[in-house]
Amino acid sequence: MNLRTLLRIARWEVTKNAGGVDRRTVVVGALALLAVGIAAPYAATSGVAVDSGIYRVGVTDDSRYYDVVDQDPTFAVRDQRADLGDEVELRIDGLAIDAAPTSKAAAAQTELRSSVRAYNNRQMRQESNQSAAFPVRVSLGYTERAQVNEIIATGDGPESTTDDEPTADGTGAGDGEGDGGTGTADGNGSDGTAGGAGGGGENIDDVAGGAGGVGGIAGRLAGGNTSGTPADIAPPFPFQSLVLAFLFVLPLNFIIQAYGSTMLSERLNRRGELLLVAPVSRFDIIGGKTLPYLSAAIGIAAVIAAALEFPAVDPLSVATSVLAVVPIALLFLSATFLGAMFARSFKELTFVTVTVTVSLTTYAFVPAIFTDVGAVALISPLTIVVRNLQGQAVGLGEFAFSLVPPLLTAGVLFGLGAGIYREEDMFTQRSIPLKALDALAARVHGKWSVAAVTAILLPFVFVTELVGVATLFAIPNALSIPTVLVVVVVVEEFAKSLHVYAGYAHDRFEAGLGPALVVGAFSGIGFFVGEKLTLLAQLVGLPDSVVEGQAALATGTGIPSLPIAIGLLLAPLALHVVTAAISAVGASKTRRTYLAAVTLSMAIHFAYNYTVVSISGLV
Repeated sequence: MNLRTLLRIARWEVTKNAGGVDRRTVVVGALALLAVGIAAPYAATSGVAVDSGIYRVGVTDDSRYYDVVDQDPTFAVRDQRADLGDEVELRIDGLAIDAAPTSKAAAAQTELRSSVRAYNNRQMRQESNQSAAFPVRVSLGYTERAQVNEIIATGDGPESTTDDEPTADGTGAGDGEGDGGTGTADGNGSDGTAGGAGGGGENIDDVAGGAGGVGGIAGRLAGGNTSGTPADIAPPFPFQSLVLAFLFVLPLNFIIQAYGSTMLSERLNRRGELLLVAPVSRFDIIGGKTLPYLSAAIGIAAVIAAALEFPAVDPLSVATSVLAVVPIALLFLSATFLGAMFARSFKELTFVTVTVTVSLTTYAFVPAIFTDVGAVALISPLTIVVRNLQGQAVGLGEFAFSLVPPLLTAGVLFGLGAGIYREEDMFTQRSIPLKALDALAARVHGKWSVAAVTAILLPFVFVTELVGVATLFAIPNALSIPTVLVVVVVVEEFAKSLHVYAGYAHDRFEAGLGPALVVGAFSGIGFFVGEKLTLLAQLVGLPDSVVEGQAALATGTGIPSLPIAIGLLLAPLALHVVTAAISAVGASKTRRTYLAAVTLSMAIHFAYNYTVVSISGLV
């Protein structure tokens, strides 16, 4: 790939498309962005009070409860002499509170109790001596269920815990002063940190990954509260992770719309023919056309990351967020590029881009919402972004686990699209399935290339299986594990055989049973070798955190002896060779025979996997 040529093509792409957007579109877009910019701060600070004035309270202005009712938008102040039941739900006479005999009045009483508690807390926060106003402060932490079960099994409770890690009841064991390490009168331990109910001497956000620690604008998006007074503790809700992930994903959907449109217009208007006959490689063309859109995605991500940390912007933190967004941007662009090579019209391109948007947004967005759940959230690189903005440390293994699979998958998609970036595919009205076969067959030229293509497709297989794990991890194991196994066998068997079928459809292999068995064996060997790359998942402990990860990634049980180790190594190899050979024999004949053969391979693969996980005790 020639850098000078790539930059020149990128400049042509920018200058050509800069004149393709009329002024009316620019003005409308600018006005829309301005309206969002004006409305967003108001919505963030004011919110939407759907229950404003829902409860009517009769109270005089000299009552102790008047300020409580007046400052809560849920209540509407009415005359104290109003009829109870018809005109008001509650009537306050001195310290007595009368309620109408209705369910709405009972709800109003409950809301009034909460309002009184919140009002008293606001009043106490105005006191100069905060340690006297709030003598107890709590730091709440969350621990893995396995650790709780271990503590229960061993009988080690908070009394026997001596370090600063959170104990089973969610409080710290700490070194705060006082009886049982409950902290001093001002709520602080001997080292100046929050003492907490259990004397947690260490900031719980550092060990539990709480919502605290997010500065700037992002800090005001946090949901729940894990430290403070007992009244401040609120249950966690992934609103912060949801908003942060949404902010980084949303611009990519607009970028791929423009990218897909320009790639398709090159085909429909035959403008791309000039570049095809130019003395440049197809990778220079694809890279040059993709570079402006990738740069735009990176620039927008950098602006969003800096804005979320404003005013205390850390360049290293911004760079970390941008680095984590790059694989997602490449994945969006590569999938759109391949879709634009398949589509025959802008109508088909719309369907393709919508599919890409929904699928990849689900992959990038949903796991990142559950950032505090555990290692399963690291399936999405956006989890790295959210954790970075929350001030949590991100290890090299976590980076590799989140970033490498989408990067490799993007490379596979760009490679498949480059396979049909030629005149006979770009400027002909071939159906999408035929173009998909052309893209696969372009990389298949013999049995060794079959093994290479099978191994190259492993990142796509890996990402698909991880999405299945992330989608099904919350349901009971009795249902989730068989479903994950079905996803695994379907994805893997098609990954081992679809390019073989494409090769036979383009007469790349010899006919006959023997050559088909050889081709299938090479495909199975290539898959077996590439599958070992999934051991990367162990770097972040996914198989230890999610039982479905063990089923999907087939890590198995402990290895007690060398013969068993050799058997466990050869058994998957034999499985992949046998199932791939069956599919290859079917692919060498007709499409119907291929589908029947691959279905048989899936059944054999499922039976093997189910037996393995049953022996392992996962089901």
